[in-house]
Amino acid sequence: MGSLKMERTTTGWAARDSTGILSPYTYTLRNTGPEDVYLKVAYCGICHTDIHQIKNDLGMSNYPMVPGHEVVGEVLEVGSSVTKFKVGDCVGVGLLVGCCRNCSPCNANIEQYCNKKIWSYNDVYSDGKPTQGGFSDALVVDQKFAVKIPEGMAPEQAAPLLCAGLTVYSPLSHFGLRKSGLKGAIVGLGGVGHMGVKIAKAMGHHMTVISSSDKKRVEAMEHLGADAYLMSSDEAQMKEAIDSLDYILDTVPVVHPLEPYLSLLKVDGRLILMGVIATPLQFVTPMVMLGRKSITGTFVGSMDEIGEMLDFCKEKGITSMIEMVHMDYVNKAIERLEKNDVRYKFVINVAGSKLKSLITT
Repeated sequence: MGSLKMERTTTGWAARDSTGILSPYTYTLRNTGPEDVYLKVAYCGICHTDIHQIKNDLGMSNYPMVPGHEVVGEVLEVGSSVTKFKVGDCVGVGLLVGCCRNCSPCNANIEQYCNKKIWSYNDVYSDGKPTQGGFSDALVVDQKFAVKIPEGMAPEQAAPLLCAGLTVYSPLSHFGLRKSGLKGAIVGLGGVGHMGVKIAKAMGHHMTVISSSDKKRVEAMEHLGADAYLMSSDEAQMKEAIDSLDYILDTVPVVHPLEPYLSLLKVDGRLILMGVIATPLQFVTPMVMLGRKSITGTFVGSMDEIGEMLDFCKEKGITSMIEMVHMDYVNKAIERLEKNDVRYKFVINVAGSKLKSLITT
């Protein structure tokens, strides 16, 4: 079992300032306890949220910061009160590593909406120790905030599901949109968007990809299996699609108009916002009022939903399209992600990167 009482030193890649440039960083993991598991990180996905955080786009960043919240690793030790895992298990850790456990969201098992939630990095634990993420050799995490990866699921494939997959699965499940026969759309065919097409198609939905140009048509239709492709810049196409959709998953992480998409929704349709945008969005109220339409948001998902989503993806054979990189390529990968130059998720082979050997003196 191991005592798990001593602090451990590990190596990660951290941003030191808002340039967001990552470099090797050795630090001490927080004190561990009976509810904790100690993980050796194997893989970690790269997400747009990581870019927002390391570059202080939201004005709340603390440095040095080790990003990474799509983490898959192997359990090396468990605390004396751990019941969910054993040594050798393959587990995942997502965006959260703590919550108050007493508020209404926590009592309803939707801890992602707890006002005192603890982020997996750029935050502090209850003992005051800063949290650091999965661009690192190892993590210590409370068993509540880890999930077992289903047997037979490739760990590098599981990593992006912990954020991108969960982000689309959660609203489809919560808003009663899992039933077959619905017509949905994805705005923004990136890491989250491509998982939205795959998961919604597996639920039996007719899926449209909406993009400003025609350049992703072949990818959307032939590789991801979308049923339709709609160019938002084509007024005739947009007019023809008015009142045709039950929901739209808007994954775009930059400022954009909402009215064109609201017009595509049926009565009672939902526009579900998923992109992190620091600038206010605008719309005219009749676009919502005259169809009893809803604009709503969603934030990752609960620990219960992570387990449901992983089981669903395993059952349906859903995988993410990934490009594997090593840690010494991470700055280039982030630069490419900013330009949407990836199909569709970068995953870092952390275990194969030998992080300590990359430190220069």
